[in-house]
Amino acid sequence: MDNFIYYAPTRVIFGRGTENEVGTAVRREGGSRVFLVYGGGSAVKSGLLARVEKSLKESGLDFMSFGGVKPNPTAEHAEEGREMAEAFGADFILGIGGGSVIDTAKAIAHGVANPGIPLWEFWSKVRPVTKSTPVGAVLTIAAAGSEMSDSAVLTFESRGFKGGLSTDFNRCRFAVMNPELLFTVPKYQLAAGVTDIMMHTMERYFIPEIECDMTDEIAEGLLRSVVKNGRLILEDPNNYNAMAEVMWCSSLSHNGITECGRGKDFSVHKFGHALSALYDYTHGATLAAVWRSWAEYLYRDEPKRFARYARNVWGVTENEDLAAAEEGIRRTVAYFREIGMPTCIEELGVTPTEEELERLSEMASGGKKLTLTRIKPVRYPEIREIFAGAVRKK
Repeated sequence: MDNFIYYAPTRVIFGRGTENEVGTAVRREGGSRVFLVYGGGSAVKSGLLARVEKSLKESGLDFMSFGGVKPNPTAEHAEEGREMAEAFGADFILGIGGGSVIDTAKAIAHGVANPGIPLWEFWSKVRPVTKSTPVGAVLTIAAAGSEMSDSAVLTFESRGFKGGLSTDFNRCRFAVMNPELLFTVPKYQLAAGVTDIMMHTMERYFIPEIECDMTDEIAEGLLRSVVKNGRLILEDPNNYNAMAEVMWCSSLSHNGITECGRGKDFSVHKFGHALSALYDYTHGATLAAVWRSWAEYLYRDEPKRFARYARNVWGVTENEDLAAAEEGIRRTVAYFREIGMPTCIEELGVTPTEEELERLSEMASGGKKLTLTRIKPVRYPEIREIFAGAVRKK
């Protein structure tokens, strides 16, 4: 087991009706002028925004609302919100939505605390984040885990770039999590969320030659739970207990607990971010579309790891490691298909040209500079091979 520091300071306020406690939670963190960030009309139509505003009023807090966050959120929109929040004099940023909204709230928070510094300087690593504005979250979809993670992902449209920023300043002060808020989420988005939860866990799991038995047990249990309850919420989105399990899995998958002693390798996310940046597809769907090709490219170099995953997550009984690994990959892909996720890029509705494959590979490799995976070095030529192998269903 490698040395590690585990830090997860977010206060979780979980259960029915907890959105009505937002005002108290903000006041506890010292906020007085709250900038509310949300997405489309669902927060308004459902009455959630009104309930949150009512809670803030009852706590004697001033607030201003900023909507319009889209999936694959953009830095340009976050910069717009940053200007409004600065003019309002915000001292607390509250995201009401899923990962896209919460990530936008985090970006706005960094901008407000650092006037005059473009967000690009933080995301391009030109400048480290050394201060930010406190952020809270009211979660409306289980997927990205942004409510407890140290990361935020933005698309910089003018630069053709989508990428993440990791810093402890991205940690939410609190996360309000009412599973009932997910009952009206479309099934496709629920399935994409389940896929993202699985991928956040697997990206920390497929790392060789480091023994972390307790961390493995947590990851395998989380994967079994999200697979089981993912099926249940797609059968009945009003199943409170199943939705609660998936919601909690979302937070645990990305709050660092499944990387203790091992770290992480977000190589599949690099592929998915490139697809999202070029085609603007749902994040979880892009991950499912490329995972098979990624796994088939690498499993022979680490058969024991893939075999353990197959046996402990999917119940595979094959004794020989290679055979078990192959069956585990097959069952994972079958599950993605079962819940309505794509299993190749063509199922996203596009067939990349040779030029687009080159562009995707350049984006995933950071302009041919990055080496991905800790199983073996995967650079631009191998990344292009994996993308090519993901185009069509096998």
